[in-house]
Amino acid sequence: MRERRATTDRRRAREFEVFAAGAAGRLLHTAALLTAEPPTATPRAQRLLVAALARTYAQWDHLHDEDPYDHARRELALRFADEAWRVRWAGARTASGSAPGGGLLHGLGALERLVLVLRLYEGLTEEQTASLLGLPEDRARALCARAMATLRRTTPRGPSPAGLPSREAGP
Repeated sequence: MRERRATTDRRRAREFEVFAAGAAGRLLHTAALLTAEPPTATPRAQRLLVAALARTYAQWDHLHDEDPYDHARRELALRFADEAWRVRWAGARTASGSAPGGGLLHGLGALERLVLVLRLYEGLTEEQTASLLGLPEDRARALCARAMATLRRTTPRGPSPAGLPSREAGP
């Protein structure tokens, strides 16, 4: 009986290690986008990733037909949303709940950033995003639109890469 349990535990650990090795890089990038930390220092993103992967590992045997990446991404998103809510609830005043010196998404609110990352980086539909976050679909759509409008206003204009015409150049 103990040998069978040990064999099952080893198999489970190997399966999870293979999953984590393949998914951790993309999930860490997602977490870094959510926390708006600069690419050189991502302690909050790393903590979010570790917590999401730990929860995924704890649920590994119960995932059955569910995609483990979807489960880990959901854990990551929900932990970020929970953390952002706790920071806001406690009255902490940082720029929209983000880390100082962040990147392009730094100026967005936490929920706007979460919806935008899920929609544009992770490729979820409005319906999937709304379902994951427990929001009405029109609310998820409005958050994404507002985030995009904010990015358009705050993104510096200038020469674009690869010789493409910039927005200032016109037709």
